[in-house]
Amino acid sequence: MIEDLWYKNAVIYSLDLETFMDLDGDGVGDFNGLIQRLDYLQFLGVDAVWLAPFQPTPNRDNGYDITDYFGVDPRHGSGGDFVEFMHQAEKRGIKVLIDLVVNHTSDEHPWFQKARDPKSSKRDWYVWSEKRPEDWNEGMVFPGQQEATWTYDKKAKAYYFHRFFKFQPDLNMVNPSVRQEIRRIIGFWLQLGVKGFRVDALPFVIESVEPGKRKKEQRYDYLTEFRTFLQWRSGDAIMLGEANVLPEENRRYFGDEKGDRIHMMFNFYVNQHLFYALASGDVGPLAEAIDATSDVPETGQWAHFLRNHDELDLARLTDEQRARVFEQFGPEEHMQLFGRGIRRRLAPMLGDRRHEELAYSAMFSLPGTPVIRYGDELGMGDNLDLEDRDAVRTPMQWVNTLNAGFSTADDLVHPVISEGVWSYEHVNVAAHRRDPNSLLNWTAKMIRLRKECPEIGWGKCTILDTGSPHVLALRYDWRGNSVIVVHNFDKVPHEITLEPGVERGERLSNLLVEEEHESGEDGIHRMALEALDYRWFRVGGLDYAINRGRTTTRKATNG
Repeated sequence: MIEDLWYKNAVIYSLDLETFMDLDGDGVGDFNGLIQRLDYLQFLGVDAVWLAPFQPTPNRDNGYDITDYFGVDPRHGSGGDFVEFMHQAEKRGIKVLIDLVVNHTSDEHPWFQKARDPKSSKRDWYVWSEKRPEDWNEGMVFPGQQEATWTYDKKAKAYYFHRFFKFQPDLNMVNPSVRQEIRRIIGFWLQLGVKGFRVDALPFVIESVEPGKRKKEQRYDYLTEFRTFLQWRSGDAIMLGEANVLPEENRRYFGDEKGDRIHMMFNFYVNQHLFYALASGDVGPLAEAIDATSDVPETGQWAHFLRNHDELDLARLTDEQRARVFEQFGPEEHMQLFGRGIRRRLAPMLGDRRHEELAYSAMFSLPGTPVIRYGDELGMGDNLDLEDRDAVRTPMQWVNTLNAGFSTADDLVHPVISEGVWSYEHVNVAAHRRDPNSLLNWTAKMIRLRKECPEIGWGKCTILDTGSPHVLALRYDWRGNSVIVVHNFDKVPHEITLEPGVERGERLSNLLVEEEHESGEDGIHRMALEALDYRWFRVGGLDYAINRGRTTTRKATNG
């Protein structure tokens, strides 16, 4: 069973088809373009690629307003192009995850158009109210851009519910026919070879909405229902949930003791505290966040990330912590969004290579599976002249020629970054591939290192005392082996003391450079860390493969 759970020790690459590679020259990325770049993903070393929505859409919300769950938007190609892409990805050993956007549809979806007729069989597929509910202007996902969550439809002669924009009416998940249709959607894409689904807006998918009832019930049993269907159809396929929830709610999504709901969840809680550590140098709240999210079922897994296709959400931080991150990474108002987040790419926020390496090394070392956003492996920049989240959705920068090699079209889905230090003339794949010291080659090396440390994906994580509020040390134990990863988040050097707390801990082998670190006679390691420094160690030497094959368990003590 352990070997079948591929997602426990994998690296996932996130991309939006429309901004990755355009082969037909219409200015929008497509599947044939992505096929041409699969060798690049293979070089990078990723195990799976997660695709943003590519189904037919009016495209008023980056493709998240879908009109046909069983098709491919003509801008991206055809169903045949998708099948060829799946074939080519499988040849390279790359699994494919796609977005499952079923909290809502487009208001142009045939289901909603039929539901506007009160006598239609599709009427109960959405949530309606003949009178305007008292909470009609509460609970908006995009405050400042939404005016309501209930909108009146003249043809339907009723108000319909929408957590997101008014052109994205919510599906009525309480209706068994709706959930049956979602299973059909899952089954369709599984049949074409998809190995997983990133479930968009997961808390709203399981939310039971009734007009006038402010307290909404969470139906976690729906997740068990979808999980059971998924596992029967494809035993190694997964669901990856987008749920920005507090730690005490996590187990309900994973499935409490049974672990029979979501396989993976994005760890927004740790992500936000990681950025606080990057902004302040204080690792205490980050350590607490890691500890608070440590209780997951054996078959469950966290997905850790730095940036994604949305804003950097900081809503879970205290007001003081959020202000500190804003001050450091998004001090100007136009860099912020919804009063809770920052709409910038990683490289411009951090500002220099040392910070980028520290951030990525820390993310790779967190207990879970790393997720990389396209372009961040190069240190791509953002375009704050674009609206809202589009600032971080510029085309991939391949070469230093026309349109960064993304497209030959005159008019692009988004303009490429063509000015300043983040310009495609300076930051592009071709240049990075030929530079042995580039961020791209460093990232590929770190991906290989992470995959050679299954202890992080599978093992028990222990936070070790370093004697410094600026240095985080994590130890992972699995199958008789231990890995220790140390990060100094401060901009000045620190000397730390480190007691591994496991057998053979007197010797630590550095996995990044040729270095052996020996402890004192008291078993304590004393080491100096440069500013923004990081170390990856194997405990006891590099003959770990022999130990992994043994069934004996070594003693471990908490630091």
